[in-house]
Order: sequence, then C-alpha cells, then structure tokens
Amino acid sequence: MKLVISFITVIGIIFCETAIASEPISTELVVRAKARDGKFIGSSIGGALVSVRNAENGQILAEGMIQGGTGDTKLIMTKPKSRYDSITKGAAFFKTTLLIDKPILLTIELVSPYIKRQASTVSQIQTWLVPGKHINGDGLIIEVPGMIVDVLSPQTHKYTSIENGPFELKANVVMMCGCIITKNGLWDGSKIEVTAIITKNGDDYLSVPLKIQNTMNTFISSFMPDSSGIYGVTIYAYDPKTGNTGVDQTSFVVTD
Repeated sequence: MKLVISFITVIGIIFCETAIASEPISTELVVRAKARDGKFIGSSIGGALVSVRNAENGQILAEGMIQGGTGDTKLIMTKPKSRYDSITKGAAFFKTTLLIDKPILLTIELVSPYIKRQASTVSQIQTWLVPGKHINGDGLIIEVPGMIVDVLSPQTHKYTSIENGPFELKANVVMMCGCIITKNGLWDGSKIEVTAIITKNGDDYLSVPLKIQNTMNTFISSFMPDSSGIYGVTIYAYDPKTGNTGVDQTSFVVTD
C-alpha cells in the first residue's frame, strides 16, 4: 500500500512539474545600441530598428524602435567605471515582454542609425532567454561601430564647366550616436583621417585629404581636374585609435 501511495505521489509531482513548466511566463527583454567610442543611439539620430527572432527558425517574436536620449556624456565617456556600474542613465532603449514556456535562443538584430540609410549597419547578437529570468535594467548593450559620413559637395550628378574649378570637397562627419566632432574636442576631428578618393571615367585618379573646420563635423578640401569627364568621389572617415570607419559617395560631370 505504501508503495502504491509513493508511486502516485511521484507521478503527481512529475505531473505538477510538467504543468508548471508548460505555463508561459512573461519575460522582459531590454535592448540598447551604443556607438563604439561614443554614446547611445537614440531618437536624435533616428533610433535603431530592433528585431528579436527565434534563432532556431527565424520567427520574429518582437520588433520595434530604440527611442530616447543618448545618455550622460560624463558617465559614458570620462568617468572611471567599476565592474557593475551602470552607464545607461537617460539612454535610449527598446523593451519587450515575451511569453515563453521554455528557454529560447534569441537572435537580436539592430539596424542603425535608422534614418541615415547610407550609414546604417546591421549589428547582431544572440542570447538565451529563460522563462521568468528578465534581461532588463541596463539590458543587452549592443555595440555599433562606424561613423556617419555625408558628402555635401560636390552635389550628386552636378554638371559644371572646368572653368569653374577648383571644386570644393566637403563632408559632414559625426559619430554613430550623432555626437559632434570638433577640432581638439572630446571627439577630436584633427585625429580623424578624412580623405576623398576620386576616379575619372571609372579609373583611379587622385586622393585628397580633407581637414576639420571651425564649424563642427565639417571637413573641407578642393581639387582641380585636368580635363572634362565623369568624376566619382568616395569620401571616407577613419579613426586609427578605434577602427571606426564611415563612407559616402557621389559623382559629378565636368564639361569643357
């Protein structure tokens, strides 16, 4: 009789554990995007599109925009930090709650900065999410490398006479978080290499370095073509200390 009762008890425990395990539990997930050597990517630069997928089958479980501020400059960039110190005060985030009944491996993908399509990159990370074990607070901080480069001059597909030369080369360069670049500033433009690679009728032609100006984020130089043709301009920015790199391209036509 005791054996039968014990058997029934064991079966009951197993059944209860199975029933409990199969109950979906609300589990929070917070995602943030942080520019390499910069602050957080937030609404001021268009935010970041977050896609949360089941890593096993690719099913989208949640999707939305990171929104909010770029965070506290001193806290992120200059204040010494200990192991568990938070740097996310005032920083943008995306938050979702998933109903899961078992541990699930997630693939989390960012497209950022979202409104600067020529500079947008895809950053990805994977993590396990266990029912009831929230990843909140600072959440998952995904690093986004690079810089945003916008060619301001020459204008795309502009037709101009060679008599109007020399021609200005001008680019706007900012961090992926939108943080400003100035001469001798926190993000020092005098230490960032900005160069225009110029082609003529599809062939290599000339490389011209651009220099930081008094106006923030602005790099300028000029060049004088030797003849008419279709000129392609690729302007890149490169920080040798961090490896951050950004590129933008344009083309224009020079006539006789």
